[in-house]
Amino acid sequence: MKPKQMWILGGGLAAVVVIGIAASRGDKGLPVQVATVAKENIQAKVSANGKVQAVKKVDITANVMGPVTQLKVKEGDVVRKGDLLLEIDPVRSKATVASLQASYQATSHDFETAKARLEQARSDFRRAEANHKAGIISQSDYEQSSTAFRTAQSAFAGAQQRVDQARADLAGGRDTLNKTRITAPMDGVVTAKRIELGETAVIGLQNQPGTVLVTVSDMNKVEAEMEVDEASIPTVRLGQEAQVRIDAYPNQVFQGVVTEVGGSPIVQTSTNEAIKFKVKVQIKNPPITIKPGLSAQADIFTGSRDNVLAVPLQALVMKEIKLKPGQTFKPGEPREEEGVFVMEGGKAVFRPIKTGLTGDMNVEVASGLNGGEKLVIGPFKVLRDLKGGEDIRVEKKKAAAPKKEG
Repeated sequence: MKPKQMWILGGGLAAVVVIGIAASRGDKGLPVQVATVAKENIQAKVSANGKVQAVKKVDITANVMGPVTQLKVKEGDVVRKGDLLLEIDPVRSKATVASLQASYQATSHDFETAKARLEQARSDFRRAEANHKAGIISQSDYEQSSTAFRTAQSAFAGAQQRVDQARADLAGGRDTLNKTRITAPMDGVVTAKRIELGETAVIGLQNQPGTVLVTVSDMNKVEAEMEVDEASIPTVRLGQEAQVRIDAYPNQVFQGVVTEVGGSPIVQTSTNEAIKFKVKVQIKNPPITIKPGLSAQADIFTGSRDNVLAVPLQALVMKEIKLKPGQTFKPGEPREEEGVFVMEGGKAVFRPIKTGLTGDMNVEVASGLNGGEKLVIGPFKVLRDLKGGEDIRVEKKKAAAPKKEG
């Protein structure tokens, strides 16, 4: 929740008991604390919590099923692209490839035979065609030669298709065999190992993913994945600067930049959860020992204003709008207005204001004040019960208690 909203909400829940009238001392009016409205610099920010993760990571799953016969890495190992991570039992895949290789060779021989027969049939047909035109052979012998040629053509085409099929099957078998050896897809660090030697790797079925065997992450580029509440997400934009604090590195602040702003809410596990959106902040110059999953907090700087009129957040109050006789509220029209109490002639006077950018402790005044006004900022209980028109006085500061001599 934004600081501004917290102050206003707190006012609505405050006890409506006015205290502090020092009648016994003869002082007139409620004792209040005041501040002069002046220009200030305002820095708005959104704070959120989240986890550290690699910008680029790969969850490696199995494409073939079988027991793991080799496991070459453990968590924390540095790997290069192409390094062997693990091997799934290749015995069955090797046998399949050997069978497919034999089948391919057999069909290749059949193809060569069909090709030779086609060439012979073509030669016989051309000779029969020439002899038929010369009247040397009969029509019957000519047609017989033509039929033999067409049959040889069909046999050759069938042999070609069987060779193509056998070649494709062999390529598929070799691909499956290659997938029994799982190598690193990129340079990185093994950040998770979820299988042990001898365990069976399971492939995915339909919409169910397979077992994640190993995760390889590029920890040279890391980001904090934050959860930002719905009230703050409209002010978060790509490219905004941020400061990230990581629990594992106390007293250190890392600079960052917003690289992704979620367009849909994070899926809730409970209906009582607040609606939040995912925001990714890439961390500049992360420490070399950083690990994924570390808890992080980020302040995302969403805007700033220099030398603008501002008031303290604790001075803001919500006051019911009073209508003139005969007036009514229109549908959807607000029934409260935001404002402050200023001290004029010893009385509390409500001033409605329009606010702008909200900082940590103050908020920009877009309209309603000119600067130099004496603004009522406390005490909390007195400020929240003011209606307007009450006599007020500046609360006297208590004298510091004298130090006891030792």
